[in-house]
Amino acid sequence: MVQSNTIRILDGNTFVVSEDTGDIEATPSEPTGLFSIDTRFLSRWVLTINGERLNALSYDDLQYYEARFFLVPGLATHYIDAKLSIIRERAVTASFRETITILNHDERAVDLEIRMDAGSDFADLFQVKDEIVNKKGEHYTEVEADRLRLGYRRGNFRRETTIASSETARFDQRGFAYTVHLEPNEEWSTDIDVQTAAIGPGGRDLRLGLQAHARERLALQHDLEEWIAAAPKVNSECEHLGRTYQRSLVDLAALRFSPLTMPGQTVPAAGLPWFMTLFGRDSLLTCLQVLPFAPEMSRTTLRVLASVQGTRFDDFREEDPGRILHEIRYGETAAFEEQPHSPYYGSVDATPLFVVLLDEYERWSGDGALVKELEQECRAALKWIDDYADLVGNGYIWYERRNTDTGLENQCWKDSWDSISYRDGQLPGFPRATCEVQGYAYDAKVRAARLAREFWDDPHYADRLEREAAELKERFNRDFWVADGEYYALALDADGRQADVLSSNIGHLLWSGIVEEPRAAKIAQHLVGPRLFSGWGVRTLAEGEVRYNPIGYHNGTIWPFDNSFIAWGLRRYGFAEEAAAIADGIIAAASYFDGRLPEAFGGYRRELTKFPVEYPTACSPQAWSTGTPMLLLRTMLGIEPHEGHLAVEPRLPVGMGRIEVLDIPGRWGRVDAFARGRMEMHRLAE
Repeated sequence: MVQSNTIRILDGNTFVVSEDTGDIEATPSEPTGLFSIDTRFLSRWVLTINGERLNALSYDDLQYYEARFFLVPGLATHYIDAKLSIIRERAVTASFRETITILNHDERAVDLEIRMDAGSDFADLFQVKDEIVNKKGEHYTEVEADRLRLGYRRGNFRRETTIASSETARFDQRGFAYTVHLEPNEEWSTDIDVQTAAIGPGGRDLRLGLQAHARERLALQHDLEEWIAAAPKVNSECEHLGRTYQRSLVDLAALRFSPLTMPGQTVPAAGLPWFMTLFGRDSLLTCLQVLPFAPEMSRTTLRVLASVQGTRFDDFREEDPGRILHEIRYGETAAFEEQPHSPYYGSVDATPLFVVLLDEYERWSGDGALVKELEQECRAALKWIDDYADLVGNGYIWYERRNTDTGLENQCWKDSWDSISYRDGQLPGFPRATCEVQGYAYDAKVRAARLAREFWDDPHYADRLEREAAELKERFNRDFWVADGEYYALALDADGRQADVLSSNIGHLLWSGIVEEPRAAKIAQHLVGPRLFSGWGVRTLAEGEVRYNPIGYHNGTIWPFDNSFIAWGLRRYGFAEEAAAIADGIIAAASYFDGRLPEAFGGYRRELTKFPVEYPTACSPQAWSTGTPMLLLRTMLGIEPHEGHLAVEPRLPVGMGRIEVLDIPGRWGRVDAFARGRMEMHRLAE
């Protein structure tokens, strides 16, 4: 569990999680330390003065890539004035750099022994997550006159941390130290540089490509300023909406990740601390959310995912031709095939979502060249849906893991072990077909038909895709409809029996368009009814289901990203008031998290808790939570590309006031959208 007093700074491929003093004192179960490419390069980084630990007066995480800690020796109280001030300034760029400044406020000179204990367990992030750091290789330490080198080797796999100081230090096996004499009102400082290296066969640093594109602190600041300047401006009478948007924009910049295979190309990493890497599903959904605000992210994500699309059959990695990856890792456990993420393909939604994003990106950008460039990858993804994903032979996408040792049991977005259940609480067998994935497949075929007709000059293929989509929609509405509840089942088992619980997944069916029009009103009522809607947002599983738990990961918590797509789907079917209610709840919840929506929070009724309850191990920041305010803005303002132009049809929650979104980029150039919250909320019809 990451404690609330931890400080997190990051720059795409590298991040630091520390205590509020700046110290790092990791245990096998805590994701504290300096991490890069799925390895912990520092697990101990403890500053003492004259053998005494320091206490925090305050800290400031100035930007996502830097922080400053204000410290004193001993306990800081108003009864005893500290005679020393210690400032730790920290920045993460291609490396980890820290400046230590000490000020003497005493009337007398002082002699100080300043020490930094430094060490690394070189734990793989998967080992930290599983709370088992069982290293099979050899640790080594090399002490030189001007630096300390910490290392780990296992065959051709080698990771190193090198520490150097601008002021002369005494390096030893456990860290380094300084002896300093300070006169009254004098100050002393040193710059400490920590370099990390991932050394592969032949002694080559695998991160050289990344380092060539690395940016120093001032360059990072300039890059962030350019990123914010390029994005649309949001002005709102609802102050916390404006703050939330600004925080999301900065967090999205922080989560930009550059894969080792394509340095210089950035995609959204899934989230900190566990998922600072490329994820198929998470990256694709995040790109869909942020298209009106950061469209270029979609272009690079599509290209990167296409470059590692499946080409063969591999049961260990669950790879098939045409399948889009789930996750890629670069740590020790992946290198030695102790887990399959090199890359791993065990998700069934990333592949149709790849097609969906390609079409949606072209509708916004007019980038027909990319559609033509990725034609074969898109066709391969559609072929995977038909030829390899239909494990039962009835026209649905199914999943059953082939890697029974380390593969994922559930390969949909609700991927925890107990997320799919029958109404009696029992878990279905495998294979399983979840409802929202069928919606994604339907949407992919409808969108690909447009691409085939307009860009690939293949009208026969377009006709076939449209026919298959219509057949899928008819079949789905027959097999997944729960008649006695008037909603869609969460999933089917291999015998066609429905996992008949009421879940948030039915909202995804709306944005995909697979819901028959006469049934949409009932789905909308469920989504904002008391069993699913808490007042803050839509729960993943409805209150009253056997497995419902308001702090169960996928069985009752509220996921902001989930709610953003549900709201978008409600608008698609004309349920603007219901969409506004969800947007209002999520945006209100964001104000309690300082504008940074977490991965998930508790599904308790709003009138019961009065504030959203934190889920203890939620990622923060997390990409698709970061994208949530942007998709909600799109939904509330009714911003949609239409015949080469941007259409705007706002419907805001009561009390939202005026919203301006300025300089929205697209094939139309840049345009503005305005809205004022005049809509009155009405109770849904019984």
